[in-house]
Amino acid sequence: MIDTGGMAAVTSAVVRHGRWHRWALPLAGAVLVLVAGAVFGQRPSATSASAAPSAAPGASPSAASSPAAPPSPAAPSSSSSEPPSPEPLLAESLPALVGPVPSHGAGNFRYAAAGTGIRGTAGRLRRYQVAVENGSGEDLDAFAGVVDAVLGDPRSWVGGGDLRLQRVGRDDDHDFTVFLATRDTAGRMCRNGGVNVTVGGRPYTSCRVTGKAIINLDRWRLSAKPYVAAGTPLARYREYVINHEVGHELGHHHEGCPKRGGPAPVMVQQTLTLRGCRPYAWPRLNGGELTGPAL
Repeated sequence: MIDTGGMAAVTSAVVRHGRWHRWALPLAGAVLVLVAGAVFGQRPSATSASAAPSAAPGASPSAASSPAAPPSPAAPSSSSSEPPSPEPLLAESLPALVGPVPSHGAGNFRYAAAGTGIRGTAGRLRRYQVAVENGSGEDLDAFAGVVDAVLGDPRSWVGGGDLRLQRVGRDDDHDFTVFLATRDTAGRMCRNGGVNVTVGGRPYTSCRVTGKAIINLDRWRLSAKPYVAAGTPLARYREYVINHEVGHELGHHHEGCPKRGGPAPVMVQQTLTLRGCRPYAWPRLNGGELTGPAL
């Protein structure tokens, strides 16, 4: 429908006391052209606004009903200092345990059965066992699955092409064992091996002593302050602590941060400090080894 109010306004503007002004004829002609265009130039649309199909739930408004969004900035190019997007591992599928973390257990362990093929493509074969302390409340098979997934990942120690790993059972020949132990048991096992893991009067960190990578249940369940402060998921910390303690068993020592704000090498003591780096759980990054200055 065309609004005739506008035409009346124009008429009153061009006619004064029954006389036409000198500019009346050109203006009247322009008005007629506009009116003709409105009447004859319009075409009925296929659907009216009221009949237009409704957007799917959650869909963005169409360009016709909202201003065009400014172009998104180009994604930054990847660099060797940036870690890849975290990939979910079995750590994220573990059952969520509630309640206080047991500070001590039975002091003895259940061992996982042999369960993996050989991980890695070349190099020396090292066999490992997995054990969980009785009374810890942790599922043995679930923990063993996480250890296997982490140590078999190409970002882990087998990715360098000079090491192979395989989980074996309790009665099989093996090179080392990955233990999950309550705080008190972990503290005693580490102390017996010559390592003090006490912070603030209680066993806090995990450790490695000859042939044993000992994961402190407190850290497994609660993560560590630098990771919590950075908002890093618990699953990432679990990947880190396995790689770090097994790294010690493989002969690697503590390192510093190579670039402030960059990803931390796995042999940084990330449970205590990131030394200016960001949390990163793996020995390898973008296909190469990530290392820092020796400490």
